[in-house]
Amino acid sequence: MAELNGPTDPETSMAATLDAAAAALLGIWESAREGTANRVSGAQLRAVMVVEQSDGINLRRLATRLDMLLSSASRLCDRLVAAGMLEREPGRFDRREISLHLTPEARRLLADLRADRQAQLAAVLAGMSPEGRDALLGGMREFDETARRQQARNASTPGESTGPGHWPDGPDRPGGESGDWSVESGRQTRAVWTGASGGPERSVGTTREWPAGDPPVARTA
Repeated sequence: MAELNGPTDPETSMAATLDAAAAALLGIWESAREGTANRVSGAQLRAVMVVEQSDGINLRRLATRLDMLLSSASRLCDRLVAAGMLEREPGRFDRREISLHLTPEARRLLADLRADRQAQLAAVLAGMSPEGRDALLGGMREFDETARRQQARNASTPGESTGPGHWPDGPDRPGGESGDWSVESGRQTRAVWTGASGGPERSVGTTREWPAGDPPVARTA
């Protein structure tokens, strides 16, 4: 029987195999992240990682890095300060500007997260052959370098959005989701809409659609 969609090229076939295999890796990552869920939310964890990478970052830059509205990022930081994860200090060059820094508690949180994840990865690697481990490491390094180059090119393309809720560069990028978000000129601002019943409504382009007689309610994360 002839194939309906034509022959599959090697890259597409390999991508499907990698997609299936990556589920196990992402499962380990999510398992470790869930271990922090009683201390911070996913959005808060992303913010902590960005501040770790850019110590002293101000609120506006943090909002841009997270693709969040400034008001949403401000509320997020308020909760992290209250939880003992962030400290606010006057900026070194502009005292009116507030810089953000991690607390020792936040650094312990990240250390625990990474130790848990690495322990789970080590258990899997221990069951692999030395040749398999070497091939995996070499392939992942090249994959990471290529993906970073492509993402850098996409980010420099005017009007092209790379999507909401970016994780900072580094080993902590997979997974997560963000609330409302906005970015610089030429890119979309998004809100999550729900009907009176609480269910999510569909967004088409820049027009929100909802069932007749069910007025929309704007909701932010």
